[in-house]
Amino acid sequence: MAKELRSGYTTGACAAAGVKAAFLFQAGADWRTVELTALDGTPLTIPVKDVAETPEGIRAEVVKFSGDDPDITNGVSVFTTVVLRDMAGIEFRAGEGVGTVTKRGMSLPVGEPSINEGPRTLIRNVIAEMTGRADFGACVTIAIPAGVELAKKTLNPVLGIEGGISVIGTTGVLRPMSEEAFKDSLVPQIDVALASGEPVLVFVPGKIGEKIALSLGVPKTALIETSNFMGFMLDRAAERGAERILILGHTGKLVKMAAGVFHTHNRIADARLETLAAYAAAEGLVQDDVRAVLAANTTEDAMEIIAAAGLMERVCAVVAERVHIRAERYLFGKVQVGALMVNFAGDILGADARAHSFAHTYGWRLEQ
Repeated sequence: MAKELRSGYTTGACAAAGVKAAFLFQAGADWRTVELTALDGTPLTIPVKDVAETPEGIRAEVVKFSGDDPDITNGVSVFTTVVLRDMAGIEFRAGEGVGTVTKRGMSLPVGEPSINEGPRTLIRNVIAEMTGRADFGACVTIAIPAGVELAKKTLNPVLGIEGGISVIGTTGVLRPMSEEAFKDSLVPQIDVALASGEPVLVFVPGKIGEKIALSLGVPKTALIETSNFMGFMLDRAAERGAERILILGHTGKLVKMAAGVFHTHNRIADARLETLAAYAAAEGLVQDDVRAVLAANTTEDAMEIIAAAGLMERVCAVVAERVHIRAERYLFGKVQVGALMVNFAGDILGADARAHSFAHTYGWRLEQ
């Protein structure tokens, strides 16, 4: 029988628990464990590590618990400092390790601390509960000191969130991440790139593609990391009005897309060697070499066989052209899509005419 995965609570719920603990501390009540109601109605019981009065206000420390979600903030301390004030409304501030929005396209305006609406609502609810007033005035500063380093492992630098991580959480409950949740976390890159006015979105599966794209002169703000979810990200970009997309990736990824596979995880679909064998055979690869391609361990090995036959340039050009055709067909012709295939060393193996057109128009370097 499968083990039931444990849920945890978000950084936003930690901050809200800290706010409630600060009010309990001020009232002389027991603050060591607080009860919250998540925004989806789920009851949360959250232990509080410490509360103290400081020159800046009452500060509470809550240690993040992520349950069975592989969350990088599990075990970090979330500090919330609360200062009450006469004027109505709640001001949110970013303390150490909490980022600040610096680019348009996010759900928060430039200059705001990256404390998402879910946590803000949770905190407002807590303050209303503890004071009996919806218009009570307070300044709430959230700090996650470990966030300075943790932010480097997130998309925040790409999204223009500087100085730390974001305080997030839709409801306050952290459930083990589903594939859908991970896919959704990639989408804000598109919003930021479009808000920055980038004329071409450059889709890369991961960091290797990003590094190669930058070496070609592609601006960092145009880069969109897609992971294995190329089809999903193409759809989201089209929905948001993107007009031009360049898909830049390693042979293994682009060969799958040339065959019409837009979820590129190997557990979903493969057929890389079969696809390469078919295109190479169409370009004249002899039967024994076709069999060798089908028996290869990796696409890199297969490409060596094709290169030895003198067909590398032709086959790679065909693959890039097929990715262009398949991707535009996938989007029903609503978006211009080019394709650029590279190896792990960063060498350009193939590019379709659309990719060359983008490069010529926007000054990228596609030296073969």
